[in-house]
Amino acid sequence: MEKVDARSLKPEVQQQLRNQAIRLRRSGRKYKEIAEIVGVHLGTVCKWWKIYEREGIKGVRIKKRGRKTGSHRTLTNEQEKKIQKLIQDKVPDQLKLPFALWTRIAEQQLIKGIFSTDMPIRTVGKYLNRWGFTPQKPLRRAYEQNPKDVQKWLEEEYPEISKRAKKEGAEIHWGDETGLNSDSYHGRSYAPRGKTPAIRLCTKREHYKNTKIKLNYFFWHLTPRN
Repeated sequence: MEKVDARSLKPEVQQQLRNQAIRLRRSGRKYKEIAEIVGVHLGTVCKWWKIYEREGIKGVRIKKRGRKTGSHRTLTNEQEKKIQKLIQDKVPDQLKLPFALWTRIAEQQLIKGIFSTDMPIRTVGKYLNRWGFTPQKPLRRAYEQNPKDVQKWLEEEYPEISKRAKKEGAEIHWGDETGLNSDSYHGRSYAPRGKTPAIRLCTKREHYKNTKIKLNYFFWHLTPRN
């Protein structure tokens, strides 16, 4: 039989050959005979048996090739988990970073500030990709908005408005009036895939060059149909 180099075989095939060689040797077969049956070199069979004698069956098990997961990485597993949690739970300005969104540069500075590690921007991108974080357009949420009050209004007051509109043959129009915004946040923020990030904005009225800025001011009015 033509001999093959066992190292060139797939791990599962190698394991089968090793197990077969050990069984044959335990049954009393000679090295040369085993090599002919299994189809590997005589020296390979001898090496497998010596390892088996020294370490037992665990010694001839195929070990995972390549570097261990996480080896040669800049951050440890615990450090990675800490950064991921901060990105999900906080926005940059809450951590005293001069950014509104989680960009690669923002995360690069976060890592440097916490762990004193200068990580290349390309490496930051690789970490984000490995974590399943993608750049997404964030939702806007006002600081002053009270979700409970909004839900209460939708469930208790708005149904009455809708009934009145239907009774009077009117239409309900919704409008969103905005002006200049000094806190514009055009861009995308990194977040776990499928979980859209939210950016919290202050909606207090401000003035800029005598122009009143109105943000997220919703209104409704009834317009009777002709």
